[in-house]
Amino acid sequence: MSRHVRVATGGTERPAEPAPRGFGPGTVGRVREAHERFVLAGGEPGHGVRPVVAESWRRSRRVGVDPELPNPPVDLSDPELHRLRAAHPISGAVPVVRRLLVEPASGWVATLSDETGRLLWVDGDRDLRRPLDQVGLVEGAAWREDAVGTNGIGTALATRRPLQVLSTEHWARVVHPWNCAAAPVHDPSGRLVGVLDVTGRDETASWMALALVRATVAAVEATIASSAPQPPTTRLEVLGAHGGTLHTPQGRRRLTCRHTEILLLLAEHPGGLTGDELTVLLSEAELSEVTVRAEISRLRRLVGPLLSESRPYRLTSPLHTDVDHVRDALAVGDVSTALAAYPGPVLPRSTAPGVVRVRDALVAWLRASTLASGDVDLVARWTGGDEGADDWEAWQTLARIAPIGSAAHLRAHTRLAQLDRTLR
Repeated sequence: MSRHVRVATGGTERPAEPAPRGFGPGTVGRVREAHERFVLAGGEPGHGVRPVVAESWRRSRRVGVDPELPNPPVDLSDPELHRLRAAHPISGAVPVVRRLLVEPASGWVATLSDETGRLLWVDGDRDLRRPLDQVGLVEGAAWREDAVGTNGIGTALATRRPLQVLSTEHWARVVHPWNCAAAPVHDPSGRLVGVLDVTGRDETASWMALALVRATVAAVEATIASSAPQPPTTRLEVLGAHGGTLHTPQGRRRLTCRHTEILLLLAEHPGGLTGDELTVLLSEAELSEVTVRAEISRLRRLVGPLLSESRPYRLTSPLHTDVDHVRDALAVGDVSTALAAYPGPVLPRSTAPGVVRVRDALVAWLRASTLASGDVDLVARWTGGDEGADDWEAWQTLARIAPIGSAAHLRAHTRLAQLDRTLR
């Protein structure tokens, strides 16, 4: 890595998104040109920009994040932040992070955020703290993509994977002088609970920085697991493009779409399903019970005693899903946590009628709760997602509740005009 690189902030243990090799001054300049072209002329990023960064730029532009004035919200009082920090499972791992990552002259600042991107803890190189304070890398600030644009913390949350964001890859120009390496943190059930990030200059641009962050995350997750009041549970991820992962105390296993559909449907029907009932929920077309029986047999070899040997088909113990986590948050009116826990629809490629029913019911509840909240930030987060991008009623709601003249108000009216032209 060239000593001239100046790189800003921040992701299940999915494969890390590799940082570009040879990200020297020439690459910094080419990415800067692509950024200017994308922001000012509305062009495409081009082949010189990593796909993970290009997709993040598109999300940032779609929600209207101003590249000149990033605005990480800091909307908690000190007592509220202290209460949030004390109650969050990731806070117990602060001593581990301090021991492994924080040195007086480490060349970076380390942060721990919660699952919404809100920074619960910030510490590190004293010479870097002041300039990073000036760009909003402070305790209590929320570094989500829809507030700040492409950055290590927000993009690690959006992609659910470890990654680096370097220099001009950031959406906001004020953080172009910085580099970061970030990785998601999970609890024993596999639920995303936060992000660990280091932000600095040249040192953070090295692949070794990301390797150190990932190793520290492993130690953080072990600490969370050791202090958890209940033993690790079995959990199924079905939300978003990466749905189809089964988490057990023994580790994580990627499942086929059909096996994921079966487990989800059995989790939704704890009393069990007959072969005929499961067949109907899996397919509207002709699907024989013999075929379903064969799939059940293969699935049983993968999950062992979780799946009963007897009929009707049923699970021998509760199987928690990320759908349950979103529902639980909605049930108590915590729309912010529900949105943070919702990376996308239930098994988006599945056409199984039973899965479609779960998918439609969840998105309808989440959407209705968000629009009914009357919260500008929550409605803006909904419109920033794929399902809210063309949601006329959601954009109308945002236009109505956002303060006149605010960025959200202007963005809503601009999007409504675009939708008008599309519908004509």
